Amino acid sequence: MRNCLIVLFAAAALAGCKTSGGGCGKPPEYTNSDSIAPLAVPPGMDAPNTRGALRVPELATPERPRGPNEPCLDQPPKYVPPQKPAPTPQA
Repeated sequence: MRNCLIVLFAAAALAGCKTSGGGCGKPPEYTNSDSIAPLAVPPGMDAPNTRGALRVPELATPERPRGPNEPCLDQPPKYVPPQKPAPTPQA
C-alpha cells in the first residue's frame, strides 16, 4: 500500500514537468495559423452585433531575432518595481 502511494505521489509530482521538447528554438504552434473568413449568417437569421468585437491588427513588422545572451521568454521576465529613494532628513 505504501509503495502504491509513493508511486502515485511521484507520478503526480512529475506530471507537471515539461516533456514536450518545446522552447526558444521551436516556433509556437499558433504562428502558423491562418485567418479565416467570418461565419456566414444563414438566410432568415440576424447577424450578431460585432461593433464591440475585438479586432486584432495585422503584424506589420517581422519578429526581432533573439540575441545569443537574451533569455527565452517562455516565462515572463522577473519584474522588480523601482525603489523609492529614502527621504532626506531635514535639520
